[in-house]
Amino acid sequence: MLNADRVRKVNVDGLVGLIRGQIITPENKDYDETRKLYNAMIDKRPAVIIRCRDVADVIASVRFAAKEGLDLAVRGGGHNGGGLGSVDDGLMIDLSLMRGARVDPVARTAQVSGGSLIGDLDHAAHAFGLGTPAGFISTTGIGGLTLGGGLGYLTRKYGLTIDNLLSVDVVLADGSFVTANADHNKDLFWASMGGGGNFGVVTSFTLQLHPVGTVIGGPTIWPLEKAVDVLKWYRDFILQAPVELNGFFDFLTVPPVAPFPQTLHMKKVAAIVWCYVGSTDEAEKALAPLHSVGDLAMYGVQPLPYPVLNSMFDGLYPPGHQWYWRSDFVKEISDAAIDRHVENALKLPTPSSTMHLYPIDGAASRKANNESAWAYRDAKWAQVMVGVDPDPANATLIRNWAVNYWNDLHPYTMGGAYVNFMMDEGQERVQATYLENYARLASIKQKYDPTNLFHINQNIRPSS
Repeated sequence: MLNADRVRKVNVDGLVGLIRGQIITPENKDYDETRKLYNAMIDKRPAVIIRCRDVADVIASVRFAAKEGLDLAVRGGGHNGGGLGSVDDGLMIDLSLMRGARVDPVARTAQVSGGSLIGDLDHAAHAFGLGTPAGFISTTGIGGLTLGGGLGYLTRKYGLTIDNLLSVDVVLADGSFVTANADHNKDLFWASMGGGGNFGVVTSFTLQLHPVGTVIGGPTIWPLEKAVDVLKWYRDFILQAPVELNGFFDFLTVPPVAPFPQTLHMKKVAAIVWCYVGSTDEAEKALAPLHSVGDLAMYGVQPLPYPVLNSMFDGLYPPGHQWYWRSDFVKEISDAAIDRHVENALKLPTPSSTMHLYPIDGAASRKANNESAWAYRDAKWAQVMVGVDPDPANATLIRNWAVNYWNDLHPYTMGGAYVNFMMDEGQERVQATYLENYARLASIKQKYDPTNLFHINQNIRPSS
């Protein structure tokens, strides 16, 4: 049990009557459980946690933090790798009670509350045969995913999540409430498309949906000794494949669970997880070339409801594990880079550690780098090395592996990274991620949050 004396004391009497959700301080019995983060490597102790039930709660919370001079963090779905959804001795706004998605099947849109998970949106939209690009693990929060840009199984066909963002409702640093879209508060809307949580608390997202019912998807696996051949084939194939086909490449240790055959259990392998939007016949035609790579150890591609594919790996990554991420954008995968990849894949330190290459070409590349805060439309992949393990004793092991792997591959990358795959890595990395867009973002930050109240994030500092 936490010693409450170690945490800053905050008088919350002024919040009583203003908050319909829950006000949790270190003296509450629920404090330790509520403050837990998805990434158990990070342990933070807020002075107060407010589990907001509605927009009025968010407004009151933001105003209280500003008045009391408290550092403010915002937790949506809670996956944030760097633990930036919480803060020591400050105020955590927890949006987890604000969940739900309302679908308009005629307009093909969904209004999604700020604390919702991908699974909430998938469930609501699938009833109408609809979906939108949004992640690969259904327990990911819609808020953080979208504000960082948003990759997903449908990205090559329908773009990033932000390419399907129509509107956001935002509580600003002064406690005011605004809507930002293509017609109103256009600068704030532009910044919200990839600029992270720098500009306010987004309480609602309106997203464009597309016809997506049953997809053809699942993993294909090769022995690790074939990794060089598979990765060389993949780098050329996926960029020429029809945009209806998406596939992310990964190195992994096969978990001892269905649907993986026992002969592969706990073996290090090279894999590609596919998603085809269309018929089975079209998918088989599109995927026919992969059979030429040889030594295919598993072909797990089959018709699946889109929400099933989007939640297929949820059970492998429950909350409470140790996590360490490193990421970069990649434009080309050279033979030399492939050699470095395979060398590091041989050193996978724990059964849950992995490396993924997510394609971001196709529809995601049709916009210019300055059309949204996302500054890497010319990238072809988002690359991420992830050290994961349930045992805190392995925290240093997985961190060192991820950092060493990243150091080996960073010279072959574009320099910046997908913000949703970053730890707390400092201002130089943030600026490298936004490139020429950073100055404009800093100007918008100055307009909407001049005191940098929202700084517990991949921070964009207000321009002076």
